[in-house]
Amino acid sequence: MSATSNHLLEIKEFGQSIWMDNLSRDLIQSGDLKQMTQDQGIRGITSNPAIFEKAIAGNATYDADIEAGIKAGQSVLEIYESLTFDDIRDACDIFKPIYDQTDGLDGYVSIEVPPNIANDTESTIEQARRYHQEIGRDNVMIKIPGTAAGLPAVEQVIADGINVNVTLLFSVQSYIDTAWAYIRGLEARVAKGEDISKIASVASFFLSRIDSKVDGLIDAKLKALSPDQSHLATQLAQVKGKVAIANAKIAYQEYQKIMQSDRWQVLSTRGANIQRLLWASTSTKNPDYSDVMYVDELVGPDTVNTLPPNTIEACADHCDVDNRVEQNIDAAQQVIHSLATSDMGIDLDQVMAELLEEGIDKFVQPFEALLKSLEEKVKRLATV
Repeated sequence: MSATSNHLLEIKEFGQSIWMDNLSRDLIQSGDLKQMTQDQGIRGITSNPAIFEKAIAGNATYDADIEAGIKAGQSVLEIYESLTFDDIRDACDIFKPIYDQTDGLDGYVSIEVPPNIANDTESTIEQARRYHQEIGRDNVMIKIPGTAAGLPAVEQVIADGINVNVTLLFSVQSYIDTAWAYIRGLEARVAKGEDISKIASVASFFLSRIDSKVDGLIDAKLKALSPDQSHLATQLAQVKGKVAIANAKIAYQEYQKIMQSDRWQVLSTRGANIQRLLWASTSTKNPDYSDVMYVDELVGPDTVNTLPPNTIEACADHCDVDNRVEQNIDAAQQVIHSLATSDMGIDLDQVMAELLEEGIDKFVQPFEALLKSLEEKVKRLATV
């Protein structure tokens, strides 16, 4: 594909950065990751326990380092961290030129603290500090879940001067709470007379999981309708596949309000960097929907979209790029309001709360599975 036909490269012109939601040692060592920064305009990368579980489990690329860990007397958890920290450092080095060229806007590599501490504030702070110190790269970004316990940790870690990717955000209110946690963290640094100009943060707002869950509720309601309820059936069908994008557009409106607030303006004069909204979970799950719907509809200034490899390829081929994140806001609000009507009866707050709990589980399970498979590999290699 020629550069002129690669629609991914058009997105940057609208003020949005494309990061990739995938990382493995094979990708680093083959040179493919570096090539993607050049050919596809990839300006950052995110990882999570599920991604590392896929990368490490059953991959002989890591065996030599696992054997070295065994000889050094490392625990399974220590071996896991050694493997992942090495990958993160190497990826950070690949993206460092972008970090330098963009003056710290892009070029970040995200790594998540252990997901089994998502509801423990102090442990999250402790691990975020340790990850940051041990990885030792300016362009590493520590992922912290946006739970009730996670947000005080975000505030403290930002106050410590550490870059943070706040993940697993679903509701608009969770985004608002995240933005103010970032602001309070910056204010704490200012109060201590410390520099805030080198701190970066993104708020990772999840998309496809919302539509998958709401669509499931809608389908159940449609099946229960009687033939004389065709009007309600039409109403329900009209919001299928539209809730996540509507929700994201409303969150972007809240972002703009916060950026215009007096508190933010004071920080801005001191060199603070905006906390960009990052669109996550952008792989379309329903084959009836466009495979690039979560890209096309949410391009706009001061945002990031993090795409898995299949969506990167699809977008390069047929994205229709335009600044749409600020379009059709009234329609977006109507979609959200319609869910709460007595006829629809979908409690979006409850949906978002359930998605957050499920999201934590979707990171805990692969994390535990990875440690288990790594333990089995350690036992096997130790006897060789």
